[in-house]
Amino acid sequence: GLLAFMSAFHIGGQTSESSDKKGVFQFVQDQPAGKVILIIISAGLLCYCIWRLIQTFLDTEKKGKDLKGIARRAAYFFSGLTYLSVFIFSVRFLMDGAKKSGGSSKQDLAQNILSQPAGQWLLAGVGVAMAAIGIYQIWYGNSEKYRKHVNVQDLGETASHSLLRAGKIGYIARGLVWLIIAFLFIKAAMNNNASQAGDTSSAFSFVQQGSFGSYLLAALALGLICYGVMNFTRAAFERFR
Repeated sequence: GLLAFMSAFHIGGQTSESSDKKGVFQFVQDQPAGKVILIIISAGLLCYCIWRLIQTFLDTEKKGKDLKGIARRAAYFFSGLTYLSVFIFSVRFLMDGAKKSGGSSKQDLAQNILSQPAGQWLLAGVGVAMAAIGIYQIWYGNSEKYRKHVNVQDLGETASHSLLRAGKIGYIARGLVWLIIAFLFIKAAMNNNASQAGDTSSAFSFVQQGSFGSYLLAALALGLICYGVMNFTRAAFERFR
């Protein structure tokens, strides 16, 4: 969110192209004690992965073994795998630096899918699945479902109100990013061109290229910052079972 906001107005020479996962790690590493901070972040990513796997296999959220419960626990599992991949990326970044940490993983994924039989249809299916995630994120935020995870009564009235507002704005912003990435994947499938798929930096570039793009990107960035604020609050007041 911070890097996207900076790239909207080219603060510090920041661009949307360098606001992806690699750009985030590079930005952190360039700060004082950057490597130490990256090590702490990497440890946090690994812990988050372990937490998701505990939720999956020990069913700490009491989702049960019916179809709906298994689907929810599967979502925890794939969330854990996603953050495990980011943890691995962060370790490689710490060891090898930005030059050897690889290119766009989303474009590599798109290229691998397109190389399969019926690859265009498969890639379009991935895009539709991403769009479904984006719509779900927007619905989840607008309905304030996230509040059930937090002991709201432990917060003051102002803090509680801020949490709910930041969560709603943050989830909607996150959902919009998912929808833009989904559009890029579907476009790549229609044109049989993996280079048109992209990650968050591609989504930021897409927004910035439109009318009033810098202001729209800044608004989206502030929404993502709200998502971060909401999660810091959740981390302090989460209902752990």
